[in-house]
Amino acid sequence: MTDKKLAETSKATTGTEAAAKKAPAKKAAVKKAPANAPAARKATTAKTAASKTAAAKPAPAAKAKAKPQIDVTKADASENKTPDTPATKKADEPAQKTSMSFSGGLQSFLATQNISIAFTSYQSGNVYLIGGGTDGKLSLHSAKYPKAMGIVGDGSRIYLATLSQIVRLENTLSGGQIANGKHDKLYVPRSFQTTGDVDLHEVGVRKNGRVVFVNTRYSCLAQFNPKHSFEVLWKPPFISKIVPEDRCHLNGLAMRDGEPKYVTAVCRSDTVDGWRDRRDNGGVIIDIDTNEIMAEGLSMPHSPRWHNGKLWVLNSGSGELGWINPETKSFEPVAFCPGFVRGLAFHGNYAIMTLSKPRHGRFEGLTLDKTLQDKDADAWCGVQIINLRDGSVANWVRFDGAIIELFDVCVLNGVKSAMTLPPGSKELNKFVTFTDATQTA
Repeated sequence: MTDKKLAETSKATTGTEAAAKKAPAKKAAVKKAPANAPAARKATTAKTAASKTAAAKPAPAAKAKAKPQIDVTKADASENKTPDTPATKKADEPAQKTSMSFSGGLQSFLATQNISIAFTSYQSGNVYLIGGGTDGKLSLHSAKYPKAMGIVGDGSRIYLATLSQIVRLENTLSGGQIANGKHDKLYVPRSFQTTGDVDLHEVGVRKNGRVVFVNTRYSCLAQFNPKHSFEVLWKPPFISKIVPEDRCHLNGLAMRDGEPKYVTAVCRSDTVDGWRDRRDNGGVIIDIDTNEIMAEGLSMPHSPRWHNGKLWVLNSGSGELGWINPETKSFEPVAFCPGFVRGLAFHGNYAIMTLSKPRHGRFEGLTLDKTLQDKDADAWCGVQIINLRDGSVANWVRFDGAIIELFDVCVLNGVKSAMTLPPGSKELNKFVTFTDATQTA
């Protein structure tokens, strides 16, 4: 298809992208299902594939009340092909396809709530963006970011932790502009803060705009430094020195009132890689202001969050979402999810979580395994949206195939359909925007 033809159809997409819609056999069609569809129920499968792209240019003028159009890409992924296989695949292994399925009510839920969700997979090296769409169809976009990990964002900006950098992405659309005929947000990488490979995990943004991040390899909470890889803000009281030994597997960060407040660690080990022997019940949540242990005896806790006056956390080793009772310092479970849960975001009375299948050697042998066996269930990789009123699954996204691990998720409020231009891509190199300070009113 020529560039001209693509500009006329406005169907181009970047990275891996698909809109789930009714189609003949072998193509994706989101079927109607109850909002509280059970996890085991089959939904229509949507598949995606990487696409080639081209430079930004204006779309033809519309006849009446058309929104400004921006064409950023060259190829169309709406045929729902297969997502990229993980970068960990060996050269002599055959390519394994990955399919994505969705609950029937997902598009309606996202559209009604006026949100999109962004989630990451360090295994595939992708950021995934799913929204209710600007055309009444589920919007799915993904793009390559090496070892995509912690993610936070809103309708204007996203911060993303990757292999050795934290990337700041800015939405460049304004004034009702639409990219490629359907995207109301276009997140473009504008800065790359290099930390080196310190095993970046979760990130947060302080009320003064400064970014803080969990530096897992050095067992500390850190921030940017203009000269060095990072500046240590805080370390657990049981860590005796800052060394690259991943002693306690510090991993999660909860912000409260615009400041870092709570962190999670797999244990209180002060020896190299010591956390691996304490995965079952060594987990702690720590108040970084007082160094108080808010809860202990957890199994590989991740993703602490402060929401509606409660400290929430994922007890990953048992597959549970719950909150910490401040009086008893105990974990109060609210919902079980069939997977190793990491990545937590909230929207009103809904919790949104990413699930992974237990990794051989690291995640196996935990309470989660026995619970799955007792429930006669298989582990999931995907996203589940939990209704906090009763702990039921309201909607979901599921991966089957090569991709088995996700890491983090965030809610993008007021976003219907988002896309991003990945680092190193031709379209990013050719996409130029600017302001002119020489112009006067």
